Amino acid sequence: MGREEILNSVRKNKPELLPLPEINADLFNEDIDLLSGFKEKVPLVGGTIKQLTSPKDIDNEITMMYPNATNIVNRTQVSSLGTVSISDKTQPKDLEDVDLAILRGTFGVAENGAIWISEEQFYIRALPFITNDLLIILDKKDICQNLHEAYELISKRKRTFGLFISGPSKTADIEQCLVIGAQGALSLTVLLI
Repeated sequence: MGREEILNSVRKNKPELLPLPEINADLFNEDIDLLSGFKEKVPLVGGTIKQLTSPKDIDNEITMMYPNATNIVNRTQVSSLGTVSISDKTQPKDLEDVDLAILRGTFGVAENGAIWISEEQFYIRALPFITNDLLIILDKKDICQNLHEAYELISKRKRTFGLFISGPSKTADIEQCLVIGAQGALSLTVLLI
């Protein structure tokens, strides 16, 4: 079978579309401290979290945490660190030597420690995965309770690429041995401001 024959066969045999179920998201709301819940979940998924008292401390904190980082991509306005410039013309292969990527998170999810980041903040889709270490700066007031609320928030966005990041890349499917950094960053640090 050729490519077109296969695609035509798939088109002819697609299952009937079913409507999404109606979910009452109010049933999942809990009276919890969102910040505490988020701070508890990030380490559970392998990330590190630090809360700063002032945005003025960001560069100093990053320099102390990553003293050997020389190739740094910074896509935030709150940090002045950055040695590698990127644009929408940058090719992913040009980022293979990035030690640290500093990105701004849109919001966090208390339920699982995930952070939503969007392509509008980093241009190159490969950046959060190709960097050795990933640091996300997040405003502590931008935390929602659960993924029901998170999906409601992202449903109102401009339809560009975005993703939830939850901890560093990890896998344990090969010989049941945990490997950190298998498909992405070796570490994830969240700086709360």
